[in-house]
Parts: sequence; C-alpha cells; structure tokens
Amino acid sequence: MKSPLRNIVLALLLVFLMTGSAWGQSRIATVDLRKLFDNYWKTKQADAALKDRAADIEKEHKNMLDEWKKAKEEYSTLLSEANNQTLSLEEREKRKKSAEDKFKQLKDSEDSITQYERSARTTLDEQKKRMRDSILDEIRTTVNGKAKAGAYALVVDTASESANNTPVVLYSNNENDLTETVLSQLNAGAPVDALKSGDKAADTKDDKKKDKK
Repeated sequence: MKSPLRNIVLALLLVFLMTGSAWGQSRIATVDLRKLFDNYWKTKQADAALKDRAADIEKEHKNMLDEWKKAKEEYSTLLSEANNQTLSLEEREKRKKSAEDKFKQLKDSEDSITQYERSARTTLDEQKKRMRDSILDEIRTTVNGKAKAGAYALVVDTASESANNTPVVLYSNNENDLTETVLSQLNAGAPVDALKSGDKAADTKDDKKKDKK
C-alpha cells in the first residue's frame, strides 16, 4: 500500500475507532514514541556502539588512503625516472616496467577502497537497522503490557507524522499518556553509568538553553 493511501486509511480507521458506537466508550491511551526511543538507555548504548564502529571503519579507510597516496607518489617518481634521459636505456626500461607494475597496484588499490567504502556503508546501515528494530520491538512489548494492564483498547503515537511531515494527531489532552510510565519501566534495568551519561547530556542541553536566554 502506498504511503499517502496508507495514511488516509489509518486516519479514517482512527476516526472510526474514536467515534463508532462500539468503540465510543473504549479507553484510548497515548505515547510519544520518539521520546521513548530517544531516551531509552539502550538507544544511547546503540548509538555509542555505532559511533565506535564508524570510527574503526574511518581509521581503516584512512590507512588505505594513505597507502594509496604513497603508491601514487612512487608511481610518479618511477614514471619521471623512466623518461630521464640522463639514465641509460636499460635503466629507463627498468623504471618503465616498475612504473607499469605500480600503476596496476594503484588501480587494484582504488578498487579495494571503493569496495571497502561500499561494504562499510552496508555494514553500518544493517547494524543500525538491527539495533533500531530490536529497540522498537522492546518498546512495543512494554507498551502492549501497559495497555493490557490498563485495559486500553488502543494506544496512539502522538509523535507520528504523515507523508507530508505534518502531525497525525492534532490534539491530545495527555490524560491517558503512558510515555513516562513506559520509559520508567524501560530504564529500570539500565546500568548506572548509562543513566548518568544521559543526565549529563540533558544538563548540558539545559545549560545551553540558559546561556541563550
């Protein structure tokens, strides 16, 4: 189903659920999924792991580029010597042969770098997707548990947006918002260091806001 059509169907379904006679008395709760995702300690842990992986990839990539630059300089030197008329014909031929070998090495190195860059992007994208899907599954499981415990028939994500980047939920009084409750349960088993780092990040943001004022 195409995205615009899917959003229309979802919106109509939501209206039906909230106004239909069978659902009129049903309990509906809300959550801010973006807040849950961003403030879950495992999200911060996953982000740190991705940054470390990206740093390792960048380091290896830099080493490969340095080797390529070194080989390119050697090729330029050999090519220059191959055309040096002060050298004997035999020596020039040796330099020419060495230059040809070095040129092939350069091309192989370029191919390796291109392949490495492509593979690195794929690896990071796949790792990011796995971590994201795993975290969302955990959040959804916790939300489902809270919804069932509270006898809610529907839980709506107030942070969701349409294909046009406009809010799907235009108003909510947050009367039955489960965000903080769910977030507390998700972070209940967080390592002390993970929570401290999150608090420090929040304090830094608050300080910056105060400075701007």
